[in-house]
Amino acid sequence: MNNTINSGSKIEVMRAEDEWQRAGSYSVRIEGMNREYHIPMREEIDEHDGPGTKYIVITDDGYPVATCRFFALKEIPEGSMYAGLSKLAMLGRMVVLPEYRGKGLGEKTMREAERWMRELGFENIGVDSRVSAVGFYEKLGYRIIDPKVIISGPFECICMTKKL
Repeated sequence: MNNTINSGSKIEVMRAEDEWQRAGSYSVRIEGMNREYHIPMREEIDEHDGPGTKYIVITDDGYPVATCRFFALKEIPEGSMYAGLSKLAMLGRMVVLPEYRGKGLGEKTMREAERWMRELGFENIGVDSRVSAVGFYEKLGYRIIDPKVIISGPFECICMTKKL
């Protein structure tokens, strides 16, 4: 796979704060998850989407190609792997369209999300990583907090965290 973006591409990283920008995030998620993995839209766009949720969107010449979201986890359920972590942001819905994978856009998306989390005062990040993506998160400084595999939709996941 070619690990570079076309030289004529204009890659833009944005914090999606307006509705049209959030639509870009939803577009990537629908194409990358609903279409690729047959995840129903009702499950992909869930109760964590909406007011208070933050989105990063990367575009290539204005076309949305990568995204992630994060939100404050204000109440951590007793017994949760994330119990005891202060000022916790939950990261998720990290999606890069198939033809853009392996080009550094996932890391670029994550770095911008982490920068924004720091600015907002978060101290810790939690992510339920797909088992297949654990290595990606480890390269970015995340660590497994429990090796127990949990099932989330069609995916096997592992709880990971990072201190900001």
